Amino acid sequence: MNGSRLHLVPVRSREAKEFVRTWHRHHPTPAGQIFAVGAADGEGTLRAVAIVARPVARHLDDGATLEVTRTASDGARNANSLLYGAAWLAAKALGYRRLITYTQEGESGASLRGSGWRVIASRPPRRGWHTPSRPRAGHGNDGTARLLWEAP
Repeated sequence: MNGSRLHLVPVRSREAKEFVRTWHRHHPTPAGQIFAVGAADGEGTLRAVAIVARPVARHLDDGATLEVTRTASDGARNANSLLYGAAWLAAKALGYRRLITYTQEGESGASLRGSGWRVIASRPPRRGWHTPSRPRAGHGNDGTARLLWEAP
């Protein structure tokens, strides 16, 4: 990165999803999105993305809440903190009143804390809700405890 600082860049849906496919360590790309934002270095190379969408949990989908459904980075320092802060500013500018995300057990949440986010709930490990009448493919977080975070 040659010591240059990261800056925000617009990212189209297809580009954000391709970045997630390349760099995210344990989840596939999310199905939909409201917007995506990227962080690029001084040479214009995309180093990280955040995808923001309607909340996955139906009871949180109240029309005023969005969820950061995926972030991915190539390891660029402070990229995720920059993106979490930018995602909240963009969501507020679009009229949303709340932005949430989750971390899995074993993830530090340092980027979220660095952007001023706070933990508002702990979700215990649970089995998936696969039933014979409604088959469901696992998304990698069945049986994993999670923390629910909210933007400041």
